[in-house]
Amino acid sequence: MTIEHRLAHAGFTLTRDYPVPVEDVWRAFAEEDQKRNWFGGDEAFEPREWAFDFRVGGRDIDEAKFHDGPLTRYEAVYTDIVERVRIVTTYDMWLDGTHMSTSVAAYEFEQMPDGTRLTHAEHGVFFDRFWADGPNREEGTRGLLDALGRHLDAGRQL
Repeated sequence: MTIEHRLAHAGFTLTRDYPVPVEDVWRAFAEEDQKRNWFGGDEAFEPREWAFDFRVGGRDIDEAKFHDGPLTRYEAVYTDIVERVRIVTTYDMWLDGTHMSTSVAAYEFEQMPDGTRLTHAEHGVFFDRFWADGPNREEGTRGLLDALGRHLDAGRQL
C-alpha cells in the first residue's frame, strides 16, 4: 500500500463574547485545574497523558482515547504570552500515532463593556490522508470554545 504524500492548508478565525471579566477568561487558560476542566474534561474521552506548563517555551500535552475510538494526542508549545492580552501556540495533533497536522493558534483577549471578547485565529497544515480535515479542526475548536463558555458559566454560578 502506497501512502500519498500531500499537504493541505486551512485557516479560520472564531470570536466569542463571554459575560465575564478578562481575568476570569485568562485564568481558564493560565491555571491548570481550570484548563483541564474545559479543555481536557470531556466525558467522551478516557484521559491518558496530561502536561501543563503555561510559560513561553512551555509545553502542554493532552492525550486521550475516545471510548471505542481512536487515540488523539495534542502537543503545544507556547511561543508568546502577554498576560490578559494574548496567547500564541504552535501545536501538533496525532491520531492513533499518526502525525496529522501542525498549527499556529492565537488567542486574543479584549475587555468589552459586558465581558470579554475572545478571538481565536488559527492556520493549520494537514498531512497526507488528513488533507481534508481543516473543517473538522474548526468544528472541534468551536466545541472547545463552547466548553470554555460552559466552564465560565459554571464559575459564575458559584
